[in-house]
Amino acid sequence: MTGITDTRPVHHDGHHSVGELVGQASEQLSRLVRQELALAKEELAEKGRRAGRGGGMLGGAGAFAYAGLLALSGTGVAALSLALPVWAAALIVTAVLFAIAAVLAVTGRRQLRRAAPPTPEEAIGSVKADVEEIRERAHR
Repeated sequence: MTGITDTRPVHHDGHHSVGELVGQASEQLSRLVRQELALAKEELAEKGRRAGRGGGMLGGAGAFAYAGLLALSGTGVAALSLALPVWAAALIVTAVLFAIAAVLAVTGRRQLRRAAPPTPEEAIGSVKADVEEIRERAHR
């Protein structure tokens, strides 16, 4: 639970009235909710920044891999054309590339379906801990 301090005056016998206690609880709960929302927002923003950087790097890697694949395809056609007509060599390389693309598409689609939605896990854990603390104090 967060460190919330009370700044209200205490009566001469050291106790607060029920109205003051309810007011304090309401104020503290409101502050706690705002703090938890801020934590969740920051956590999601950080995850978004990391995802953006990672996505950019993967995009760059993909562009270079694509250029390499084009060069490799040309090399494959040239090598096969030593034993086959050029058109047959090009057709075989093209068919292999489309087969690889199909396998990657099916695998990628399966992975996307299994992906969990992004959630602010730390904030959720913190809220659960706060709720448990409130329950324990309410039972005392």
